[in-house]
Amino acid sequence: MPEIEDQLTTIRERNARVEADKAWEVSWLRRGLIAFVTYVCAVILLMILGHDGAFEHALVPVVGYLVSTLSLSPIKKIWIERRLKNVANGK
Repeated sequence: MPEIEDQLTTIRERNARVEADKAWEVSWLRRGLIAFVTYVCAVILLMILGHDGAFEHALVPVVGYLVSTLSLSPIKKIWIERRLKNVANGK
């Protein structure tokens, strides 16, 4: 019996790690950090290139990234529903 309990403990620990990874992937902290790093990199690049309005124009990739993260969740949900439906139908 101790072996089964050890296996259950291992599975529970793994599940906790997987859930934490999932939570991180959809967290606003992660999205905000990526947006911030993208903005800083874009500003630096535009300034190096001598672009007027670097601070404003650097917002373009950031807004694009944030819009894509908002739109991908509904698309993912539809894709998963269709995938599960196809699997249930044997396709």
